[in-house]
Amino acid sequence: MAQKELLKVNNLKQYFPIKGGFLGRTVNHVKAVDDVTFNIYEGETVSVVGESGCGKSTTGRAILRLDDPTDGTIEFNGEDLLSLNKKEMRKRRKDIQVIFQDPYASLNPRQTVFQILAEAMEIQDVVPKDKRRERAIELLETVGLNAEQVDRFPHEFSGGQRQRIGIARALAVEPKLIICDEAVSALDVSVQAQVLNLLKKLQREFNLTFLFIAHDLGVVRHISDRVIVMYLGKVVEIADKKSLFDNPQHPYTKALLSAIPTPDPEAKKERIVLQGDVPSPINPPTGCRFHTRCPFATEMCKTDTPELRNLDNMAEGHQASCHHIEKIFSGDLVSKY
Repeated sequence: MAQKELLKVNNLKQYFPIKGGFLGRTVNHVKAVDDVTFNIYEGETVSVVGESGCGKSTTGRAILRLDDPTDGTIEFNGEDLLSLNKKEMRKRRKDIQVIFQDPYASLNPRQTVFQILAEAMEIQDVVPKDKRRERAIELLETVGLNAEQVDRFPHEFSGGQRQRIGIARALAVEPKLIICDEAVSALDVSVQAQVLNLLKKLQREFNLTFLFIAHDLGVVRHISDRVIVMYLGKVVEIADKKSLFDNPQHPYTKALLSAIPTPDPEAKKERIVLQGDVPSPINPPTGCRFHTRCPFATEMCKTDTPELRNLDNMAEGHQASCHHIEKIFSGDLVSKY
């Protein structure tokens, strides 16, 4: 049976205006997300990875319409989210929830855990008022906390426990899709593993779908079904987890994967060090965005924008946007460094 497509993002653009001059006119734009297309099937975990500033979190915020996109379409369960007004979108957020990076900043310090969870239930009207306390306790126990902690304030919990409260709040409205925006990056490594295992358990239990935004490839390898690699607002590679980690195609993806530390100190591993800095999204390079740092770049890369495409030596659904993948693979094009 074919998987059901839950989310479909087409040609998404998110440009932020830069004001300047005496009259405060728009003088330029930050092209945070520029023509991004992908889909997510029901019950899977799709991760978005890349350096800081590549547009990962902006993509997540645009899907939630926390920032309204500049252009493109976002379809959720066959419904165009960008056609909804604010009231309709607020109702739709029952199905699309978010877990933020900083669990302390995202929880109201003046509310108890019960008030935080009950507020979510009240806004979406998912649980009758007299059943909310019972449901809050049930949610706490689901995420591995105790019933007696329901009347405590956020400052009385550790970072990992606060993130569990954030997860409980997302679950409170029975969503279909949860966007995890760097959900474990602020946590200690041992706590990260616990939270990731909890997310996987909840996914099986409640048939959840995750869009997982991260920069830690170790975390991504643990939780993902498919991976999207972004660079400077563009998607450079999409593949299922095994295909991407075993057979990366784009030079940027190869450089990212070479940075993953190996537990064996004797193991020989080629480390690809990229030259230069990430260009500014205010004035991104023409052609391929990566050409200013790519060891294989040619004149063609400076003028022609590569399309995401599938190649013969790649698994089905594995796409990369590079003009010279075949030449790099065959050894006809060698690194400049």
